[in-house]
Order: sequence, then structure tokens, then C-alpha cells
Amino acid sequence: MRTLNEVFGLQGRVAVVTGAASGIGRSVAEVFAGAGAKVVLGDLDAGGAESVAAGIRAAGGNAVAQGVDVSKRAEVESLVSRAAREFGGLDVICNIAGIPCDGQLESLDEKAFDRILGVNLKGTLYGCQAAIPWLEKRGGGCILNVSSGAIDLPVAGYGAYAITKAGVAQLTQTLAHEVGNRGIRVNAIAPGATVTAFTQRHLKNSDGSINQEAYAGFISKMESMSPIGMVGEAVDQAWLMLYLASEAGRFCTGQIWRANGGSTSAR
Repeated sequence: MRTLNEVFGLQGRVAVVTGAASGIGRSVAEVFAGAGAKVVLGDLDAGGAESVAAGIRAAGGNAVAQGVDVSKRAEVESLVSRAAREFGGLDVICNIAGIPCDGQLESLDEKAFDRILGVNLKGTLYGCQAAIPWLEKRGGGCILNVSSGAIDLPVAGYGAYAITKAGVAQLTQTLAHEVGNRGIRVNAIAPGATVTAFTQRHLKNSDGSINQEAYAGFISKMESMSPIGMVGEAVDQAWLMLYLASEAGRFCTGQIWRANGGSTSAR
């Protein structure tokens, strides 16, 4: 009988993580490495990704980093190929890189819309496409995408972002049916309020420091939306992704998973 560490761990696996310089991506890279995976970190902030990789190596893990603009297919393919060059193959890809786009839909700028589509939706598709051949060579594997609680709870001013994340959800569910017969599982998480630099962008003073009053108000509002009165941390999403990537999640595919404190449950 296998141990819990064997079932929930990633010993011997190779994972690619985009958006790995900060937030959920950083936490996923660190958690996966701690679970035994060899990790390739990608981010537009190449220096930030290398700093995270260096921290993983200092803690005894295996990690390399590379700059990547996920809106460019060739750069995504290069990142995924790095896993094969460095570690011999690929078992898991986590398409986490994403950007916001605040504002009303009626005044949405074409350039801004193209940019968020390129990163959030096309970038996720490119990651999936680049990973599939390598996962097949391993006899199967796991694709993990990031949608959002915004697909469940419409909020004025977040429409463009929600559109891309709804696209990620549909991409995930359809792809799961297309590649399941090759042993590839495809799932997405839809995070609720999670405290990262991504969510803190509205809470800063003009000098870049956090506005403590605005921050406290944000936390209070998010806590009030949760039946358990919680706001998530990046690691809450990382632990969910670890479950889905591990053997423990072997019967899970084509689903949108929500670690959100119950904030979007029916009332």
C-alpha cells in the first residue's frame, strides 16, 4: 500500500509553472518543489522568477527559471522545452500567468482587450498546446489552468478579465474531453479573494505603499462574503493545485475547482 507522501507527493515529477515570480504562481512553484517536483519557472519578470528558483534551490529543491511572455507562442514553447532539456520530460504544466484589465466594458480599449486576451486566454491555450506532446511522451500527465471567481460573481469594472477567465474555464473543460484518452487530465482552479500583489493593486497610495485603511476595508468586505469569514492566501490555491497534480487527483478532470471560502456559493 502506498504512503500518503507517495499519493500526495510529486517525487520524480517535472512541472512547468508560469507566473512564477509572485503570487499564486510563486506559491505553486514552492509547494510543488517541496513535494519533490523538479520545477521550471516562467515569468515576464525573469529576475523575479530566478529569485524564486534560487530560493527553491537553497532549500534543497530543483528549479530553473526563464523569462517568458505567454502571449507569444514561441516563448511558451521554449519554456516547456526547457523542462525536457533540464529534467528529461514534463508531467505537469500550471498555466498561472495572468493580468488584470479594469474598467467598464462600454469603454474597453481595443489594445487593452487584445493584451488581456493574449495573456490570459491565448497564453493559457499556448501552454496547453505546448505541453500536450511532452505529456503524451510520458504516457499522460496533468494540465492545470487558472480561471477566477469572477466567472461566478459578475462585478462591474471587471468584465474584460471575467471574459478571459470564462474562456479559460471552457477551454479547460473541452480540452479534458479531447485529450483524456491519452492519459492527460485537465482541470482549472477559480480562486476567490486571495491576498496577492494582483489583488492589492487597488489598495496602494501614490507612492506605492499599501493604504492600510483601504486594505483593512478590503479584507473586511471579502471576509463578509465567506461563510467561514476567511480571505485566502496564495498557498491555499497552491495546495489545491498540488492535490490535482498528484496521484490523489487521478480521478479528477474537466472540472473547475473553487478554493474561495464559499464566497460564490448559492445564497
